[in-house]
Amino acid sequence: MTWHATLYIALVLALVLGAAFPLGTWLARVFDGTADFLAPVERGIYRLCGIDPNEKMGWRGYALALLALSVVHFLLLYAILRLQYWLPFNPEHIPGMPPGLAFNTAASFTTNTNWQAYTPESQISDGAQMFGLTVHMFISAAAGIAVAAALMRAFAAGRIAVLGNLYVDIVRITLYVLLPISLVAAVLLLAGGVPMTLAGFAHVHTLTGGTQTIARGPVALQEAIKELGTNGGGFFNANSAHPFENPNAWTNLLEIWLILVIGFALPIAFGRMVGRARDGVALFAAMAVILAVAMFGGYAAEAANNPVLVHAGLAAAPGNMVGKEVRFGIVQSTSFNVAATATSCGAVNSFLDSYTPLGGLVSLFLMQLGEVAPGGVGSGFAGMILFALLAVFVAGLMVGRTPEYLGKKIESREIKLAMLAVLIQTLFILLGAGASLLTKSGLGSLASGGPHGLSEMLYGWTSATENNGSAFAGLAANTALLNYGLGFAMLAGRFAVLIPVLAIGGSLAAKPVLPRSAGSFPTDGLLFVSLLIGVVVVLGGLQFMPADTLGPLAEQTLMHAGKLF
Repeated sequence: MTWHATLYIALVLALVLGAAFPLGTWLARVFDGTADFLAPVERGIYRLCGIDPNEKMGWRGYALALLALSVVHFLLLYAILRLQYWLPFNPEHIPGMPPGLAFNTAASFTTNTNWQAYTPESQISDGAQMFGLTVHMFISAAAGIAVAAALMRAFAAGRIAVLGNLYVDIVRITLYVLLPISLVAAVLLLAGGVPMTLAGFAHVHTLTGGTQTIARGPVALQEAIKELGTNGGGFFNANSAHPFENPNAWTNLLEIWLILVIGFALPIAFGRMVGRARDGVALFAAMAVILAVAMFGGYAAEAANNPVLVHAGLAAAPGNMVGKEVRFGIVQSTSFNVAATATSCGAVNSFLDSYTPLGGLVSLFLMQLGEVAPGGVGSGFAGMILFALLAVFVAGLMVGRTPEYLGKKIESREIKLAMLAVLIQTLFILLGAGASLLTKSGLGSLASGGPHGLSEMLYGWTSATENNGSAFAGLAANTALLNYGLGFAMLAGRFAVLIPVLAIGGSLAAKPVLPRSAGSFPTDGLLFVSLLIGVVVVLGGLQFMPADTLGPLAEQTLMHAGKLF
């Protein structure tokens, strides 16, 4: 570790964690309806969309509304992608996507995954980017935060049958949180050099007498919501490594902040909503510890360089720069990628396929933990609540007492649903990666053999199921097997988690809030934070240790022995 790297990571954490407290307070006001200065705009949207803001939904109604909205948006995006040749703002006359790729992309953006098995510059028009992808970046992010808000209401009151109104929550979250922050961020990105234009591609003459086509488009606003909504789908194939998406160190810092800030604000909002601020801070602290360890560990792995080069005396300072932009260097690259994989963002400003095995393992393991540090907007908080329920259950087993969390008794129904949400993702990741490697199509998608090839496929299925969207660039994913297989994994990873979360919310909402007693396990102190981190690592991550051992850990061991694949 260098002082420069230590100070940079400390600066990132300070900016994010400091901003999370005021933003969390604001989110609580948005969720409980006390933030209402845009009430006339709200009422106009409700009238236009036929929404009754006074209608309240139980958990089943909330879940059905979420599924129905997602189906409609999936079909709309699929149609836009298939028909984009005939839609406006397509000056380059880009043809419609083939069915398999359109299915994969529609599933990807509907589920907040933003996995991209296509090249944006050549396979998607400006119109499809704006009216298809960018709209879904707002809606999918707002839907995830809405589920978190519904879960908070379940803990905030006792003996209630409703969790709110999904459509009202999405409108309010978009109006009061996502749009204003995105607009400010877009202006800052514009000032930093990110383009925002409908002029189409630029065709220029080079100094050598040739011609060059430079892709450009309405990038700034999409880039802002891409990061703020933990979406990750880039306007360009190079994503945030492209200078039109992320020109310099200042825009890089802003984008890291955008990726992380809402995820850390949600536990603070939770503490405000339930009237137990310290309990929200405990969840916040567990997230922060995991993220800080990952940021320092990811940097250390890349700064240590390739052990084969080190042993041969060929390694140069500052470390493994392969696949990284010189304008960012190692610490800005690893901090960005850790932020993106600790959330469901999936944006990249360097390329994981060229990381050291341990450096790539950091990002892979963060996703395998369930992306809870702080995770995707809304979904990460929901995942951390699942682990909190499992943590108090484990603590209850130790002392022979019925577990409770924030005054709500945690019984077998909640634990079964929590384990279902955790294990369904493990099933899709391990079964999907294993089955793909048994097929010619799956093996043909790999750019590498041996442990690194296993890492490519394992990372792809992990990223899709955990709704992240980043990839080891060596994996050629535009095949029928992976387009449809990963598409279904994205859908399962999103809804097989959020639906059990809402069911847990409905069950807890109906229960009374019990007063604290001498036998209550404290969930607002260091002991609970430590237990929670342990449960996240053991129940979330260690399920994947055999696969990780055969992949990145085996590759690192072989590299230390002087062998390369």
